[in-house]
Parts: sequence; structure tokens; C-alpha cells
Amino acid sequence: MKKIALLVLLCVSYLVPTMMTAQEVTYVEDPSQGYLFNRMRDNWFIQADGGVGIIMSSYDKHLSFGKRLGAKADLFIGKWFSPLLGLRAGADFEQLKGAAWTGNYAALGYRGDIQAKDPGFVFQHFNDIGVVGDVLFNVSNWLAGYKPYRFYNLIYYVGVTANWVYARDGARPISDGPWKYGANDDPDHSRNYSIQTGLLNSFAITKKFDLNIDIRFDFMQEHIDGAGMGYRTWNEYPGLLVGLTYKLGKSEWNAPVTAVCPEWRYTDAEGDALVANLNDANRKIADLEDQLRKCLEKKPAEISENGIPAAEAPLATIYFPINRTDVLGVQRNVLDAVSEVMKNENRNYLLTGWADNYTGNDQINVRLRKGRVATVKKELVNKGVAESRLETEINNGELTNYGPKAASLDRAVTIHRK
Repeated sequence: MKKIALLVLLCVSYLVPTMMTAQEVTYVEDPSQGYLFNRMRDNWFIQADGGVGIIMSSYDKHLSFGKRLGAKADLFIGKWFSPLLGLRAGADFEQLKGAAWTGNYAALGYRGDIQAKDPGFVFQHFNDIGVVGDVLFNVSNWLAGYKPYRFYNLIYYVGVTANWVYARDGARPISDGPWKYGANDDPDHSRNYSIQTGLLNSFAITKKFDLNIDIRFDFMQEHIDGAGMGYRTWNEYPGLLVGLTYKLGKSEWNAPVTAVCPEWRYTDAEGDALVANLNDANRKIADLEDQLRKCLEKKPAEISENGIPAAEAPLATIYFPINRTDVLGVQRNVLDAVSEVMKNENRNYLLTGWADNYTGNDQINVRLRKGRVATVKKELVNKGVAESRLETEINNGELTNYGPKAASLDRAVTIHRK
């Protein structure tokens, strides 16, 4: 019985510190790494709004402001693809009221029972019904960073609308007949197209509902001044709409999760052991560097036509990412090391620029070869290697010729001893 109790005590003394240490590791979202894409079924919304707009065509100054106000309404379904970008599409209704010249009796929706301010002009009214599509950009998330359930979001949008024209049909001077598509037998002016842009001010009421105040500006291909003029005009159509947005499914965005490890504190004995291991590793590294230096100092017997030993491998090879000419990452460490070797040798060197022939075109690849070899030469000179000892060239062939899958091995600058 005593042996079993002792065994249990030993297990507990081992497991408890281990469990406590494991519990100290926490996992948190790291927005600095960006945000993850949600599933396709998430971040959808339904949006409805209504308000007023005012047409601003050439003759509208001859009609009082109040008579020019018309109703506007939209019904959208949309989706956010990231915290910044989204799309929406839906149905559009616009009530257009304005003035037309009396000499143009072919004007759509001519109404003789409502008078314009000035003689020689008449009131006309017709409706546009059609489809609309917008690209959405969340300015608040762009400027201030993404924040779920922020109370206010400023959203800029731009899009296009295609509308079909309806007006009352009937005899002059009053058109009081039924609403008719392409009214007054005017097929050339039965459709309107417009480009719209605006600022959508979104206020969070709940996690699912937002209140929207939409300040919109349409640039409309319109014929409010009279279809019989024989041409279309482009008119401004500002509007103000108020509506609601209902969010479907998941509406927030998540950043990648990063592990946060607790600070580790060593005892003096553990610290001494680590220092001893580090010193031993440094000695091994120094020994390997000495072996490498001796290998590099060996001189082969055969010399090629350009003065480079035929059997000698490059002193070093500096690799580059695709379509780049600057030295990055660990390649800078390689360049630091090889510059120290070159400064201690009384030798000249040939730098050769390479690029793979599987991507880009000949013009781009020649530019990359020249840029890479020029960058390496400049870096070596900056690190103390005499410029007079450096010769440069480019090679339009393949460095390795291992095929497209090994193309990254061909994006390089080789350094040979002369």
C-alpha cells in the first residue's frame, strides 16, 4: 500500500507543474496578420430604403422646387467579401418630375393641369423602374481599422442603373390614361441608364439591424426636357434616402489565432547549462567555417576561357524572389559572409546575373538580370570590396536547367573567382 501511495505522489508531483505550465499558454486573435475570409454563406444582407430626389435638367428652373421632388426607393441583396469590400444588387424605383418646352409635345408624361412658373413650359412626370448594382467600400474600417459592431460606419459606393420608363398615356393636354411602358409610343426613349455614387451612413441599432442614411448622386441619361428633341441629355439627380439593413448569418470577421507563451525563467544551473551548450555550438560553427574556408581556397587545375576555374563551384549564389532585384531576408546574411571572404582575398571576381526563362518575357528577364547583378555589386562595394576587383555580366541561359518547377533556382547572381 505504501508503494502505491508513493507512486501516486510521484505522478502528481510531475503532472501538476506540467499542467500549470500548459494552462499559461493563451491563444488570441492577431489583427496585424489581417482577417480571414468567411464562408460564402456568411456576411449577406438585405437592404431597403426610400426617400426623395430632384431632377436637375436644363429647363427645371422654370418649375418650382416642390413640384420637382419625386419619390425614390430601392431593395437590395448584398454581401461583404472582406471588412472593406462588398457588392449589392437589386430593384430601383425613381419618380421623375420636371419641366419641358411647350414646343416639344412629344415629351413623356406631359401634364397640362399643372402649370410651370414661366410661360412656354409645361410640367411632365414619369417613373423609372429597373435594376441597380453597386460596389461598396467601408471607409471607417479602412481609416480606423475593423471593429465589430461599430456604432457608425461610413460606406462609399459607386454603381450603375438600368431603368425602364413608364408614363401615363392619353390625349393632350392632360395625360391621365393608364401607366404605360415607353409612353407616347416613344421607343427610342423608353430606357434610362445612370451612374450613381454616394455615401451610406450606417448606424448600428442591434447586431442584426442597421439604420441607413444614404446621400446619393445620380448622373442620369435622361430625356426629361422632351423626347422629341431627338437626342438624350445627361442630368444630375441628387437624392436623400433612409432605410434599414438586416444582416444574414455571421456578420463579423476573425483574425488568425496566435499562441502567446508565458515568459520562461531559468534557474542559475539551467542558465549555466544553456551558456555551455551555446559555447559548444559556437565552437562547432567556427570549425565548420574554417573547413568551408579551406575548401574555398583550393585552386583547381583547369581554367576555362573566361578565366573561371572550370571545376570550381561559385564562391556564393545570391537568390532573389520572382520579379525582384533587391536582396532580401537570409540572402543578406549570405552577402555579409561572402563580402568578408572577398575582402581577405587578393582576387578578382566575376558576378553573373541570371533569371528564369519560364516566366515573363525576354525584355523583362534581361532587365531582371541586369538589376540583380547591379544590386549585388553595389552591396559588395558598400561592404568594403574594391569595385575594381568586380566584373559583371548577364547570362540569358538557365543556371540550373531543371525545368519550370525549379525556376526559383535560376533567379540568382553567382559569384566566381577569376
